[in-house]
Amino acid sequence: MTASDRAIELTAVAARAADAKQGEDLVALDVSGPLPLADVFLLATGRSERNVLAIADEVEDRMIAAGAKPLRREGRSEGRWVLLDFGDVVVHVFHEEDRQFYSLERLWKDCPVIPLDLTDPAAATAEAPE
Repeated sequence: MTASDRAIELTAVAARAADAKQGEDLVALDVSGPLPLADVFLLATGRSERNVLAIADEVEDRMIAAGAKPLRREGRSEGRWVLLDFGDVVVHVFHEEDRQFYSLERLWKDCPVIPLDLTDPAAATAEAPE
């Protein structure tokens, strides 16, 4: 089983949003095989609680603009690990210490990594010569 095209498209939207707010160590994992509830986990790291919250807010805003419906949000009050569930795509925004502690990459190490292209397609189109 592999992640759906729509899940991969939304993962790119979320990754570009996280990158725009200085999210670090972005990793997308195709969890569609072992996990029937989601296709992709996107992991991102923020350097501080404030950065974690800014990344999560930007991801949520851009995902909603892309037509994704937020199903669940957890962890906003602490700003250490914010989970944003959009159904097929689940975004985990960690404080760097929590990312190391929980080590989801190790837990899901058998899942394929999805390559991320952080280039904004709208910006690339705007810069293309006519």
